[in-house]
Amino acid sequence: MRLTPTDLATLPVLHRAVIPEDYLDRMGHMNVTWYTHLFSEATGAFFRDLGLDGDYMKRQQAGSFALEAHIRYLSECLVGDHVHVRVRAVSRTAKRFHYVQFLVNDDKDVLSASCEFVGAHIDMKVRRMSPIPDQIAAVFDQMVEQHEQLDWQPPLCGSMHP
Repeated sequence: MRLTPTDLATLPVLHRAVIPEDYLDRMGHMNVTWYTHLFSEATGAFFRDLGLDGDYMKRQQAGSFALEAHIRYLSECLVGDHVHVRVRAVSRTAKRFHYVQFLVNDDKDVLSASCEFVGAHIDMKVRRMSPIPDQIAAVFDQMVEQHEQLDWQPPLCGSMHP
């Protein structure tokens, strides 16, 4: 099943952008580097929504590292295209998050890309994975529960597991 923006409409919007000319490559469309950039911006917003914001990171000397990412490029983005990124929480372990982000091209009304991530909660004092605090885990778990009610499965590559 190929997802449409309508399928994604109930997922939270994390980031919005208009594609500037300096994002283009020699092919005349957005370079792959900028897909990663847009997903990274959205991840920052997602983690803030979970409670992993700058204050938390400073107070707890903790944060998150990306462990794996898998991007699917589905429809090109061009200069001036208005885009937004949504997220679907998939699962977690005691130390890892698994989620998928969706880059939607508002002007073309298509899904332009998806990015499946596995990230980990990190104790920055020792720079190692550490348990996700209960209050952050509860927010993520509630999101997983809500997203499991959707009538479509997230597009997973099959090789990434939290």
